[in-house]
Amino acid sequence: MMVSMSDVTFIGEDLFRPESVLTTARGEIFCSDHRTGVMQLGKAKRALNGVPEGFLPNGIALLKNREVLVANLGAGGGVWRIDHDANLHPWLMEADGEPLTITNFVGIDSMNRTWVSMSTRRSPRELSFRKGVGDGFIAMVDESGARIMADGIGFTNECRVDPSGKWVYVNETFDRKLSRFPLDRNRLGQKEVVVEFDDGNFPDGLSFDEEGGVWVACVVSNRVLRVTQSGAVEVVLDDSDRAIIEAAENKYRQNELGRADVDSGSRRILGNVSSIAFGGADRRQVILGTLGNNRLATFRSSIAGAAPPHWHF
Repeated sequence: MMVSMSDVTFIGEDLFRPESVLTTARGEIFCSDHRTGVMQLGKAKRALNGVPEGFLPNGIALLKNREVLVANLGAGGGVWRIDHDANLHPWLMEADGEPLTITNFVGIDSMNRTWVSMSTRRSPRELSFRKGVGDGFIAMVDESGARIMADGIGFTNECRVDPSGKWVYVNETFDRKLSRFPLDRNRLGQKEVVVEFDDGNFPDGLSFDEEGGVWVACVVSNRVLRVTQSGAVEVVLDDSDRAIIEAAENKYRQNELGRADVDSGSRRILGNVSSIAFGGADRRQVILGTLGNNRLATFRSSIAGAAPPHWHF
């Protein structure tokens, strides 16, 4: 399926870097927000207490008790917990003795395990905006504690267990790959590359649909792609700009890609699309997170999204 930009509408207002989006069966829409940690659309903003300097909310996860975990991509890193009184608490700061300094994403699976992406060990993180750096990892937290499950990933971004529970999918943003690992109980097998991207497509967020497709949000290009079970790539939504893509591609080939090049996608209508959630009663409302907009883009899909593990929380 392909959707035109004329089919896109916007929801929310006055959001600040709503990079990550999640939805529930109640019709709720949550997104990360630089000023409040997490925002629920339609609810009044609340000041976040106990915020460390440089805190940059990125991926978010809803817990069964309806508290929220937040991945801190900013200074200090780590996964933090927001309680019901809007107080911020450190929740996980290391795995296997490795500090979570550049923590990108946090998510839960149907077994109540928590998955965390550490994008890179390099600081500042812009030093890893190169193909072949591969120093990010995936960590998992269960009743036995936190441990590294997979290492050597090319800027680890969103990582999720698929609806079958048999695979962990991950976007390797600056290696430009959608990869997956076979999951056997609490072990990950050898990585498989599902697809490699090009043409300004730097994969950031991902989500699953009910037909086994993987939806990928790409920064810089401002495209939403759907990867079929056979590995075919379909363009669902395209808000790209050829000049932006060519400039970024040139820098990428020269190993000079920087923050400004990645942020250039914010000049488009979608504002540098970064994540995907399926909402509405039928899960056919696609809602897009963004790095550069103060609102969320949304459109209708002919394919329903798979119910995420937190859907009925």
